[in-house]
Amino acid sequence: MCYENLIEKKIDSLWSCGILFVHMKQTILGIDTNAKTIKGQKLGITTGIVYLAPSDESGIANTCPNASKGCRQACLFTAGRGSMDNVKQARIKKTQRFFTDKQEFIAQLKDEIRKGKKKFNRFVVRLNGTSDIAWENENIFQTEKETQFYDYTKRAKRMVSFLDGKMPANYHLTFSRSENNDELCDIILRKGGNVAMVFKDHEKVIKRGTYTFKGRKYKVVNGDEHDLRFLDPKNCIVALKAKGKAIKDLSGFVVDNV
Repeated sequence: MCYENLIEKKIDSLWSCGILFVHMKQTILGIDTNAKTIKGQKLGITTGIVYLAPSDESGIANTCPNASKGCRQACLFTAGRGSMDNVKQARIKKTQRFFTDKQEFIAQLKDEIRKGKKKFNRFVVRLNGTSDIAWENENIFQTEKETQFYDYTKRAKRMVSFLDGKMPANYHLTFSRSENNDELCDIILRKGGNVAMVFKDHEKVIKRGTYTFKGRKYKVVNGDEHDLRFLDPKNCIVALKAKGKAIKDLSGFVVDNV
């Protein structure tokens, strides 16, 4: 038998027993892979985060159904490592896998979460790093009950369900403001929820400690101190610093009247 045939036979053998597939699989969960989530380590908490392609960037589905124009332009897909072509392509590939082979994707994700729980003393997970998928429909929180999950969302129905106690107990949501959802933000805040807002003068609003929105004054927490939103007090505004293309935002996505 020639050398090439021996190689082909070996590859076929690896594929048949699943070994080659395991080694070629793309990792889904990043462990403290950005400058913000890694800040949680000072609190003894390690964060696993899933980065998918935002909005319709994957070409297969819209992962951010309520994204505004300003949100799309300012997306973290344009900031830091997310702006690199190889990173974008990896996230697009991961998103395509989620929609074309969801059962295998979810099984792998659960396995990676369990490994994270075993490896780190305090391990939490954010599934929507650059997406807004309704993960509560994927039977992850329910099977991984010992894991704390959290996300940001612009989907008001998801946020209201969370505030009404209809989400799994181990899942925390923070609503995200954009240039066209102030009325929804007002509703969320009045119901006792938290709203993340991107500020042009981030330091000023943090130093003041409060922000008046729709005639009501709310406590402000520094959303860039760490990413662990489930630790925030209830009924507050989470102040975030403009990053990437958001620095030059003119849509109203970034708040500049502080």
